[in-house]
Amino acid sequence: MKKILTIVGPTASGKTAISVELAKKLDGEVVGLDSRQIYSGMPIGTAQPNVAEKCGIPHHLFGLKPPNETVAAGAYALLVMDAVKDIESRRKTPIICGGAGLYYRALVNGIFVGSMTDQAIRDRLEKEYDDMGSEIMMGRLKAVDPGYAELVHPNNKKRLIRALEIVEVTGETPSHHFEKQKLIEPPKLDLFTVILDWDRALLRDRIAKRTKEMLEAGWIDEVKKILDQYPNEHLHPLDSIGYRQIISHLNGELSKAELEEEIVIKTRQFAKRQIQWFRKETVDLMVEMNLDFSLKDITIGIIKGIREN
Repeated sequence: MKKILTIVGPTASGKTAISVELAKKLDGEVVGLDSRQIYSGMPIGTAQPNVAEKCGIPHHLFGLKPPNETVAAGAYALLVMDAVKDIESRRKTPIICGGAGLYYRALVNGIFVGSMTDQAIRDRLEKEYDDMGSEIMMGRLKAVDPGYAELVHPNNKKRLIRALEIVEVTGETPSHHFEKQKLIEPPKLDLFTVILDWDRALLRDRIAKRTKEMLEAGWIDEVKKILDQYPNEHLHPLDSIGYRQIISHLNGELSKAELEEEIVIKTRQFAKRQIQWFRKETVDLMVEMNLDFSLKDITIGIIKGIREN
């Protein structure tokens, strides 16, 4: 099977535009790889491509799930694999596009077939984490899986909770799942990975510009609608950058100017983490980006790189 073209990089790096341009040239369809763009009702805050940006190219895994449903990395990877299989069955070219490092790693390394998720258990564990503290929860993990506990920082709430959730849902420890993964070849994809590399200063400017545009496009009203639609529910997608700050603004805790400034700062920090994550991954092609980049030249260069490999 030929490798699946995958465009990755930090937020605001131009992944969508490049993926669409590639799809035009390769008779392709775009498959999202984003932990938040998969949710419906959040198109502005998650920067989902609009009709004009899609340019008639079919897009998969965008606005698919309601925001009160949690999608774990393994489940997302399976959705990506299904989309890729469907696209290839129609003799089209799948192009994966996104910046979710954890989900990317699930595609490359394979996923735990048995590591299901249970929202009720996760909600309870998160409440216990908040009520009792990280050390108590870490103590639980050490008791059942001391080896894996050494790999998890107590303050990494998401990873710690996920480890405990796996134990409760599957009856097996994360370490046991890793051992099984060595014995049984897990489902995964063979990717041709292209990373978009930006100068940090230029990327910061792009983040600031896009944040302003998103707020002007009605991001605050988008959050209001979601809160009205799901009253008294804890929605995991709203834990994302921007949504937390907007909720604070709606609660009178941040001014409009403070809101925008904090979103920009948090997004910059997130972009830095994305860059650090993908630098640890094996990529096939790095594209140096600048403000004068030409979609035509970049896509030609990527297609040339694919053929040379």
